[in-house]
Amino acid sequence: MANLIEITDFLAPELDIYARLTEVQLLNRFQPEKGLFIAESPKVIERALDAGCQPVSMLVERAHLETQAAQLIRRCGDVPVYTADFDVLTQLTGFKLTRGMLCAMRRAPLPSLETVCAGARRVAVLENVMNPTNIGAIFRSAAALNMDAILLTPGCSDPLYRRAIRVSMGTVFQIPWTYLAREEDDSVQFGVDHLKALGFKTAAMALTEQSLPIDHPELTKAEKLAIVLGTEGDGLADGTIAQCDYTVRIPMSHGVDSLNVAAASAVAFWQLGR
Repeated sequence: MANLIEITDFLAPELDIYARLTEVQLLNRFQPEKGLFIAESPKVIERALDAGCQPVSMLVERAHLETQAAQLIRRCGDVPVYTADFDVLTQLTGFKLTRGMLCAMRRAPLPSLETVCAGARRVAVLENVMNPTNIGAIFRSAAALNMDAILLTPGCSDPLYRRAIRVSMGTVFQIPWTYLAREEDDSVQFGVDHLKALGFKTAAMALTEQSLPIDHPELTKAEKLAIVLGTEGDGLADGTIAQCDYTVRIPMSHGVDSLNVAAASAVAFWQLGR
């Protein structure tokens, strides 16, 4: 039976997760085993549950208790389900809940690079991509366009930030991912050798005179390929480009020099993930 709790006190500490804790506080770097994230909307919550994520509590608009939220509430067992009318929840959280639902969940320990790459044929590697919207969009493209895994440097935005999860439509729970080992310069260079040892060719997406066009046959015939994408604005570090097996460009027209990293990832995944 659902553990429904009517919201009467905005300052109740149980609601801090939804109303007052920042993304960094939820992450809890000093005690990662206590880290949390927020999944928003029924579809995203469903994908998180399907992936084995453990719910802590839910925040649900009263109008949805017997409709789209009902099945998910049953799946979450006896966790607290805080509820109130639309206006109350908007006042509490400061924003309109997407389809009337939020769910706080525990962060699982991150897998190793070897585990994430086991059996993978195409992986994406992100170097210092800092915008959570871009992270979410890249995950969604990766899921749709045949990427098997995503690796991130510690300088990247967290894929489990609420905005990244929402933009990804929950595909952050469908694509295996992890962070590369932490290094002082936060670059991807230290991970390239590791990938090569696992049998991957590495392709840096960058505009240089040595760049191959993205439809070059040498790229598509690679048995295992890691597609390396860089930060917004500056792109990949020079050292990262030099360390990769290939440098790859997407041909442009009308005087446009490059695409946003999320748009570039979709093009790259479509061409190289087949």
